[in-house]
Amino acid sequence: MALLAPAIVGASELITTALLRGNKVMCCGAAGSGGLAQYFAATLLNRFERERPGLPAIALNADAQALSTIASNSNYREVYAKQLRVLAQEGDVFLALCANGNSKNTTEAIRAAHDRGMGVIILTGRDGGDMAAAISEGDIELRVPAQSVARIQEVHLLILHSLCDLIDIQIFGEEES
Repeated sequence: MALLAPAIVGASELITTALLRGNKVMCCGAAGSGGLAQYFAATLLNRFERERPGLPAIALNADAQALSTIASNSNYREVYAKQLRVLAQEGDVFLALCANGNSKNTTEAIRAAHDRGMGVIILTGRDGGDMAAAISEGDIELRVPAQSVARIQEVHLLILHSLCDLIDIQIFGEEES
């Protein structure tokens, strides 16, 4: 975790800056990472460890109808990218999770996020895969140096909790005891 600490702080600052400017966080995940993306969005929308105003966040993989329609009428590779092209604004942040980094639809979404002028944060594992190759200067990769999908996703959850905590502190201040 110590290896990832500076990048986690950088990611929290990127998200906090966007939120304070009135932008939102849009996230998605491939396979089991999709559940983590939904959890992260819900935690920002509702609360993490304290009561506070909600923060604007959307999990792109949470809308089964949109996913089904786009996959059926376009192709599955576009399920997140198409949503970003319609819903994202310049200055929003895109956070994508994939344990092996090789999700084609998530990699396409990174390209769409760049086209929309979004900040990009990716959570990967192993060698970072196609997602690591798709990021640009200024993007943030949080790569877990492990091979096991279970271990990578466990660390991804810890990273998401760290992000939530840092975002809350940066926006709302330290909690009073």
